[in-house]
Amino acid sequence: MVKTIAPDDIRDLLGGFAAAIELDQLRVDALPLEKFHPWYSDSMWRAWRRDHITYINNLLTTVSAVSPAVLEELTQIAITCEPAVVGQIAIDLFAERASESCLQENLDTAALFFRWLIEQVGDRSCEGKPIDRDPRPFMFRWLPVTDPLRIAQDPECAYGQPAGFVS
Repeated sequence: MVKTIAPDDIRDLLGGFAAAIELDQLRVDALPLEKFHPWYSDSMWRAWRRDHITYINNLLTTVSAVSPAVLEELTQIAITCEPAVVGQIAIDLFAERASESCLQENLDTAALFFRWLIEQVGDRSCEGKPIDRDPRPFMFRWLPVTDPLRIAQDPECAYGQPAGFVS
């Protein structure tokens, strides 16, 4: 029997993502200026990280309202979908909200965010065979720990991934 994802698992996922963003800022702050592309905008990327963390912190206050039905659907996604596919969708949703590209009401709570994630993943085929295991390790692979917002991959940054880490 598969254990269902719980609100505490969602809190851990979101809290870990916020911590990874904060750690990424600390790592970037420690780099010498020579590592950055001449067009790198420290203030822009710092604000980008801050906006994500603010949004995640707001989501964390609403996690307890995520319905059992949504948690069950997230469980099914975790055990059948490739984590990288789900993760890319999640990162895109975080970016839409952090950049205010969508109406605040559309993604303002954890319940709305994860319902939208489920809808977006539903548009993709998740043909993985369901597994009879704990879905949490798969869910925790949705969001990267290193370069969590993929800023290092932007051509105008150029500082790259830290050695010895994978995202």
